[in-house]
Amino acid sequence: MVRKHKLTYMMMVIPATLLFFLFHTTPALMGIFYSFTDWNGLRPTYEMIGLKNFMNVFKDQNVLDAYLFTFKFAIVTTVLVNIISLSVALALNSRIKFKSFFKGLYFMPYILSMLIVAYIFNYFFAHFWIDIMSFLGIERWMVNPLGNEKGAWLAIVFVTVWQSFAFNTVLYLAGLQTISEDLYEASALDGANKWREFWSITFPLIAPFFTINMVLSLKGFLQVFDQVLALTGGGPFGVTRSIALLIYKNGFSGSEFAFQSANAVVYFIVIVVISFIQLRYLQKREMNL
Repeated sequence: MVRKHKLTYMMMVIPATLLFFLFHTTPALMGIFYSFTDWNGLRPTYEMIGLKNFMNVFKDQNVLDAYLFTFKFAIVTTVLVNIISLSVALALNSRIKFKSFFKGLYFMPYILSMLIVAYIFNYFFAHFWIDIMSFLGIERWMVNPLGNEKGAWLAIVFVTVWQSFAFNTVLYLAGLQTISEDLYEASALDGANKWREFWSITFPLIAPFFTINMVLSLKGFLQVFDQVLALTGGGPFGVTRSIALLIYKNGFSGSEFAFQSANAVVYFIVIVVISFIQLRYLQKREMNL
């Protein structure tokens, strides 16, 4: 019986491992290899050039601008998503009518593909936004934000927050379910208001869920690609071009395969370092709450 279970286990694990190695690990290793070459992705030959691509990454203005936009977008979106999702979770966790209905309603955007959501909002901004602003009498905003150098990134933030906060809400709801009602009853007897309850009971007890949400959110938003591709394509004038989009466009169609491979390796290291620092800091903060 044990041998039969072991055989079944191996039959399930080995094919999955081989597929993962073939379609994930192998391309990643090839990308790392090509980052040390001058291959443009087209010609059959290439030469080893060492760390030249990596040094040039920090000299390329397009790369620096993409890093600036990506970090700005990721930080703002992470903060907004967690504030909104925690607020919604607290509201849904209270005694309100039609709680299940609202849970399903708030989770619906997350079911949709980000690419589909972005294309829908692209149509919305192009055809309905100006009419809505005209009806409201806000002449200053009667332009398509996706074509505005200052407003395009805010439109991407809005769409991303609208689609993404549902997942964080579910995690916060799971954390709130672990808190005993006896703690709130005891605090009420001591005369604590809702604000004091939140900072003294709720937030310290859901701190691990806050850590998970913050780390996953920032890591995910640093890899922003779909919404930028569908909404602006990196425009106008490249102000919304993310690192992932830059690597994709210039690497596969801009004859910069090796250079963008080096850029991808650098960015991978950046994301890992940021996630590690963020996790260590937030876990240390949990212990001090």
